[in-house]
Amino acid sequence: MRLYFFHFYPNKILMRVICTKKLFVLVAVFFAFLAAGCAHNVNRPLPLGQQEVASPSQSVLPSSGEEQPLQEEEPVTIADPLEPFNRAMYLFNDKFYFWLLKPVAQGYSTVVPEGARISVENFFFNVEFPIRFVNYLLQADLRDAATELGRFGVNTTIGIAGFFDPASSKVFDLPKQDTDMGLTLASYGIGHGFYIDWPVLGPSSPRDTIGKAGDYFLYLDSYISPWYVSLGIRGYEEVNATSLAIGDYESLKEAALDPYVALRDAYVQHRQKGIRGRKSEPEPVNPQTE
Repeated sequence: MRLYFFHFYPNKILMRVICTKKLFVLVAVFFAFLAAGCAHNVNRPLPLGQQEVASPSQSVLPSSGEEQPLQEEEPVTIADPLEPFNRAMYLFNDKFYFWLLKPVAQGYSTVVPEGARISVENFFFNVEFPIRFVNYLLQADLRDAATELGRFGVNTTIGIAGFFDPASSKVFDLPKQDTDMGLTLASYGIGHGFYIDWPVLGPSSPRDTIGKAGDYFLYLDSYISPWYVSLGIRGYEEVNATSLAIGDYESLKEAALDPYVALRDAYVQHRQKGIRGRKSEPEPVNPQTE
């Protein structure tokens, strides 16, 4: 369910039938002031041994052909000063998923074959090429920017407007990758700030909220008029994505003692992995506010 995971279980959730983007941009501007303060008041980076997982994990470090003792790694957390509000929004999003998004996605999946739905997902991923390409350039990552440009060229032509993904084949060897403005801001040392769960949009932080506002201007459908046509396209994309991920969110809920905490930790874990893909050491994070 892209709505909640923003591609945690790719994606690639949770974490879009989305609300009006103009309102979203206004909210993002407001939180820009909060993010500016939080970005400069985070703790020092965690030791390299620590991981961004909801529960401690183990790793094996080979040396001279011998396995070293297993070492547990501590979870990464995020400050949650808005927990009462966030829990209320979590309940709202939970009902939104089970009462509206999931039934619609299930009905859609009974009519449209899985192969066709995968092709639709490929098409939307290809259309979002400008977001990834521009952000790789802003991150000074010319290699991934070139890979993204190559993927777009191959999939748009040979892949028939992106409905197929020949770029990922062994012939072209251009693997699918992902980034966004939130990760770009992180690459410049801007921390999460604190956790916030937006209605419909799902888990985020001031940094990632501002990043989403920036990415809005790189969405091609953002320039389609009238606005409700663009909203309908985004809604269809979300329904299609959800139809391919039904069961992911349910599994997370069933396995968690507190689904709200599990979702928050999964969000931080996902974003931290994305950041580690862009640099050698983890981003600064705030300790969990109890």
